[in-house]
Parts: sequence; structure tokens; C-alpha cells
Amino acid sequence: MNWIASREKPANDGAIVATGYLRIARRIYAARGLTYPRSAGLPPHPGPVYLTRSRRAEETVQPAVPLPATATDPVAPTLLEVRGLSRSFHGLRALDGYTLDLAPLRIHGVIGPNGAGKTTLFHVLSGFLQPSSGTIRFGGRDITGFPAYRIARLGIARTFQNIRLFGELTAIENVMVALERDGRPSVVATLFSTSSFRRRERELAAGAMELLELVGLAARRNHLAKSLPYGDQRRLEIARAVGLRPKVLLLDEPNAGMNPIETQELLGLIRRLRDELGTTVVLVAHDIPLVMGLCDRIQVLNYGKLIAEGDPASVRANPDVIAAYLGQARHA
Repeated sequence: MNWIASREKPANDGAIVATGYLRIARRIYAARGLTYPRSAGLPPHPGPVYLTRSRRAEETVQPAVPLPATATDPVAPTLLEVRGLSRSFHGLRALDGYTLDLAPLRIHGVIGPNGAGKTTLFHVLSGFLQPSSGTIRFGGRDITGFPAYRIARLGIARTFQNIRLFGELTAIENVMVALERDGRPSVVATLFSTSSFRRRERELAAGAMELLELVGLAARRNHLAKSLPYGDQRRLEIARAVGLRPKVLLLDEPNAGMNPIETQELLGLIRRLRDELGTTVVLVAHDIPLVMGLCDRIQVLNYGKLIAEGDPASVRANPDVIAAYLGQARHA
């Protein structure tokens, strides 16, 4: 599809990586740059402008639209199509023949006992691991074997079971790093804090603030990520992933470490991502009530294989699912 191809702009990957590392190091060790004018401090947050002015007209987030036909409807559009996906580790098949047809604007759940292959699935879908076999198509384009950075550019972002934030950066700086994906890399501008660099920083800060407001962390914007409570770190990681403006967001155990109140707030946040930003969500979680109450469709993995798929009610009553969790199905 053209909208996917248009998201992957030609760029000098070496310059992007060099500038990215430099910006992160600068934020930690020399936040004002080497020759930052004393009178050129950043102004107060001007309000939510998640999309910069130059791009706002063409990329304004559209209002929520009605959900498409169900995933079982043969005429429903398919955003992410997976066929026969497998991954082996030294002969051990951690993922075996996984299949998925994901329609846009869905909240899709993947559950299973410990060691079922859920995180391996996310690693393969996001490019952190290469599949041993099978295909992945995103928006009609074969992305099998693409590295993680290319998949992220195309519109698949993720969070991690073990949180991976920049601990020495503040909450707002963590989100600004994600928003950098649309910028033009410039080592010189980054080192010497040119006027274009400062203008871009203001735009990034404004966009990051909007996302922090979305996840309820605006008041903690200047706190170091490593100092935040665990539940707040989870929400910050979601905000950073959303900063990539993904079409598909993979959430790995997003409510781990959250109390019941925080979990309910997370439910509302995920629905807002779908309804307000048009983000399709794939969710892995051990919290079965969370998945049952949130997801449109659920898949169950066990020993790397797909053993059940359907709406929450049918999955809950499936004897194979009961056996996977309890050891054997119980009979009245």
C-alpha cells in the first residue's frame, strides 16, 4: 500500500544512528550543547502540538471511525498478515506455525501459560529476532526478515516485558527521542545548538508533553525515568512507543507491576489509542480478566502452537484452553 511505502523515507542510516546517540549523550552530559547561548533558553510548554506545524495539515489525526468487518469476515481489510511463522532455538521450537489476520482498529489479545512463546512472537513480529520460517506482511508488503528499525519506521512499534527506558533521561526526554524519527539528522546542529536545532527541540518538547498528558505523566515530565514508580515507567514506555505514530502497537505485559486502579486506567488508555489515534493494538498479558474485558479477539498459545482463537466468550469456554492453564479440563 502507498501509505506504508511513504512512511519509509530514504535516509543515511549512519547519520541517523550517529545523531541519535549524540542527542542522547548531549541530554545526559551537556544538555545545552557546546556553544548554547545563555539567552536562548527553551520557552514554557506552548500547549499540545503533537504534530509539528509543517506536517499538521497532511497528518492530522482523524476522528475515530466505525470498526471494520470482523477478522473472520473474508472482505475485511487485513493490516497485518502472518502465515506459518516459526522460530527455533538450537532445535527447540519456541514458535510453531503461528498465523494471524489482523484487521485495522482492533484490540487483539495473545495469552498462554509461561513459556508459551508470546514474547518470542513479539520479538519476531518487531524484527528483534529473525523467523526460522513463515511470512509477515504489513499493509500488503512482505516485511519478513526486516530489521527492527525498518519495521518501526513502517509503523509497528512495541513495548517490552522488561522495561527498556533511558533511565538517565527525564520522562519528557524519553518521549522526545521517539519523536525524532521525523527529523533530519544533523551532527553539527546538535553539537552547536543552532537556531534550527532549538526550534526543533521546542516542537519535540511540545509533542512529548501532549503524549505525557495522554498517559497521565505530565506532572512528572522532569523526573528521571529511573526514579519513576514501576507503573509510571510502564506508561512512559507506552508514550514513547506511541511517539513513533505506529499503525500497530505491540504491548508486552503492559500492566505488569500496576495495581487494580492503574490497570483500569490502562484499559481506558488503550481504548483511547484505538479510538482517538487510530492505533491497532496487539496485547500480550497474563492478566486474563484484563484481556477478556478489553480485546475484540483472542489467540491462545501453548508450547509455541496456536491452540485456540476467537471472541473472549468462546476462548474462555474452550476445553483446550482450560487444559493448558489447569493441566486438564474439568467435567461437571
